[in-house]
This record gives sequence, C-alpha cells and structure tokens, in this order.
Amino acid sequence: MINQAEKANTVERGPSLDERSRYLRKIVVSGIEATKKGHIGSALSLVEIIRVLYDDILNYRPQEPLWPDRDRFILSKGHGCLALYAVLADKGFINVDELKTYALEGSRLGGCSESIVPGVEATTGALGHGLAVGIGMAMAARMQKRPSRVYVVMGDGELNEGSVWEGALCAAKYKLSHLTVIIDCNKFQIAGSTKYVLDLEPLKEKWESFGFETREVDGHDVNALRKIYKELPFSTTKPSAIIAHTVKTKGVTFAEGDYKWHWKSGLDEATLNKIKASLEND
Repeated sequence: MINQAEKANTVERGPSLDERSRYLRKIVVSGIEATKKGHIGSALSLVEIIRVLYDDILNYRPQEPLWPDRDRFILSKGHGCLALYAVLADKGFINVDELKTYALEGSRLGGCSESIVPGVEATTGALGHGLAVGIGMAMAARMQKRPSRVYVVMGDGELNEGSVWEGALCAAKYKLSHLTVIIDCNKFQIAGSTKYVLDLEPLKEKWESFGFETREVDGHDVNALRKIYKELPFSTTKPSAIIAHTVKTKGVTFAEGDYKWHWKSGLDEATLNKIKASLEND
C-alpha cells in the first residue's frame, strides 16, 4: 500500500530531454560529486524553466552582471540553485569548473543561491521571500522608468508560506504587469506530496483569485515554454503567473517523482554513476 505522503497528482513524464537539457543536468550532477550531497531532485525539475529564460527571453550581460537595464531573475526556491548555477556557468557568468566546489568550505556556491555569485540577484533559501524581493525590484524599475522585467521562480511546496500570498496581493494591487511568477509545480516537497502536506489546489484559480493573469504549461517542453514566455505579459494591468508542471528529479528515471530525492546526502560512486548513465539514456 502506498503511503499518502508518497502520492502525488498524476503527472505525465513529458517529452524526452534534448542534448542541451542533458548537458545542463550533467553540470548539475558535477556539482554534487565533491560533497556527495545536494538538492538534486529540486534542481532537476527546474532546468528547462531556467534554460529557456536565459536562452530566449532575458536581457542580460554576463560580463556586466549589474547592468542597470537588465531583466531580473530571482530563484525564490533557493535550494534548487544547482540548476541556476549550471545555466550561469553555461552563459559565462561563472566558470563551469566552479560547480565542482559546490557546498565546499570557502566556496561561493552555497547550498542555497547567494548574491555573491555573479548573476544571482538575491540570496534566497528562506522560503517565501523571493516574491517580495521581486515586487520591490518591479516597483523600482517602474519608478526609475527602466525597461527591466522581473521573473520569480517558486516551488509549489514554497507556496505554503503565507508571505507568498501577501506578496501576490501587493503585486496585483500595484498592477505590476512587468512581474512574472513561475511555479515549479513538481507536486512534491521535502515531507511528501504537496497534496498530502498542504493541498493548494485548484492552483490556477487560486492565483487568478489573487489578481494574476495565469497560464499552465509543461515545464519540460522547451518549445511550449518558449512560446508561453514570448506571450508575456499576459495582461497590461495585472502581474502574470505561469504554472509549469514538472517532474521531480527529471532525467534520472529511477528517481523521478520520488520525494525522497528532494535532498540527498551520502551518495556513493555507484549511485552517481547510475545517475550519469540515466542522463545519457533519457
């Protein structure tokens, strides 16, 4: 009999990963090899969400990370930072070899994203705070008449935090149409399925009731993500929300949809090799 904590809403596995998505996941895995630990499940559900933003949507300059007119990307679920680090390395903000120092003493690549890293806009990991930071950035851009857009990625488990909904009300009140919230909806958090821990469904209708123009998308479908991102903003008088349906630990077939892979420590060489082999064969 399946424990209720392990049950989630039915999620289709979605399209197979292309070469670029597998490459970025290999960078993620390289980050956990030194310490044999990390939020691997939380990072692997994020890769396409972040990849498409940096490949096709965001305005930024890797050699000038504090360029005033840049778009702002905030990873509110800071524990998924390995996915962000991988993309920042791919884009030239940091050296890809630096991923091998992840979570080691003295490394600037901590277990949650920190603004000491070039390209990281905000230190996050205290869940529920990223949206408030993004709202402040969106309001500042408006007041300073800058073209910057703000994108905040949150986990579906993170939505348990009341500060998220306080922020959502504020964003709607001020009609921050240049603000987009993206939910990494992988249906699991550290203690089990989101439905079991604290059911927030119907999620789309909930965001709409808080004043957001809301859409849903397969969070691993690169073409679908690119299309929906290019439709932003969904409204000229409302903030936008995208519910991206994803799979926990996507790409590691033996660990997909298993909340026990939210965080892993003590990974041995055999398991790491099994992860790498799975990424090669997705």
